[in-house]
Amino acid sequence: MLRRMRPLTSLAALLLAAPIAAPLLAQQAPRRAPVAMDSARAALLYVSDRHEEHPQANFAQQIAAKARTDSIFAARSRGVMQYEKTSYKSRLDGLEIPAYVFSPLTPRGPKAHAALVWVHGGVHGNWDQNYLPFIIEAVQKGYVVVAPDYRGSTGYGAAHYNAIDYGGKEVDDVEDAVDFLGRRAEVDPARIGVMGWSHGGFITAHLMMRGDRARFVAGAAIVPVTNLIFRLSYKGPGYQRSFSTQKELAGLPFEQRDEYVRRSPYYHVDSLKRPLLVHVASNDTDVDFVEARPLIDALVARRPDLAETKIYWDPTPGPASVGHTFSRRVNRETLLREDSPEQVDSWNRVWAFFDKWLAPQK
Repeated sequence: MLRRMRPLTSLAALLLAAPIAAPLLAQQAPRRAPVAMDSARAALLYVSDRHEEHPQANFAQQIAAKARTDSIFAARSRGVMQYEKTSYKSRLDGLEIPAYVFSPLTPRGPKAHAALVWVHGGVHGNWDQNYLPFIIEAVQKGYVVVAPDYRGSTGYGAAHYNAIDYGGKEVDDVEDAVDFLGRRAEVDPARIGVMGWSHGGFITAHLMMRGDRARFVAGAAIVPVTNLIFRLSYKGPGYQRSFSTQKELAGLPFEQRDEYVRRSPYYHVDSLKRPLLVHVASNDTDVDFVEARPLIDALVARRPDLAETKIYWDPTPGPASVGHTFSRRVNRETLLREDSPEQVDSWNRVWAFFDKWLAPQK
């Protein structure tokens, strides 16, 4: 008696067919044509992940430039405000963080002054004399200003320069200024804000997006870097080399995805728990609008109660990168403001923001 055969399961059928199907699929797969290597393009696209290949600089020239900046600050501060060049230690590893302190000539008394930690911009930037007119304004309003040259800053030699940790330890270096200010008799430790442009705005955003751990009362991020994953792809290999060769990154976003997400403020909007002001420019050619706009949209959509934002549409260009410096219009010779309507408006909003949130408690 013949037994009726049970139907094959789909898996069994697939296994039986595999020896036949595999060669057929192989025959149908398109073959990639040989690619002639363009050595010049390969060199252009090459991005190292080794720290010893981090782009270097003329350190002697940077140290000399920093000495000139310090002498300008000292000379321009006489009779206008108190000026001090000092340092404090990083809580992470004890690294010495150079810092400028600007304060009113005559302090009002113990804990009578609010303070601002101002963060300079740039991949390997530093605090320079072009900030002078805005510092004077802050001090005239009664603020004590601390401006740290965090790790990676220029003007302090190779070791400080090569300690760069963009979006990493540098953020903690700036936050440590809170403890430094807390030791100053004239500063009210409950009224400390933070602000910066560009990369300084990036650090400001990070500090404000630390959830319940945020130590600043309020922050102002002007034309801030927002998304390193987008930014590195948009700027290309020349820019990428200053990131992928950092000791704590050691690679590009596709290699270190979690780390680049952690270091991008755009992905941490939901952690904002304190007031943040953000101004961006549509004609910015450094932090291009396609990078800046998503952060504004996210803040408006998800943190409207805490975020004060403004887009400046085609503002009067500043001294570099068109709209990127729209609110840093300073004459490089006189070190006086060269105002445009947008610069005046942005600064009026910044001062009103800090006057509101850093006012003495009644």
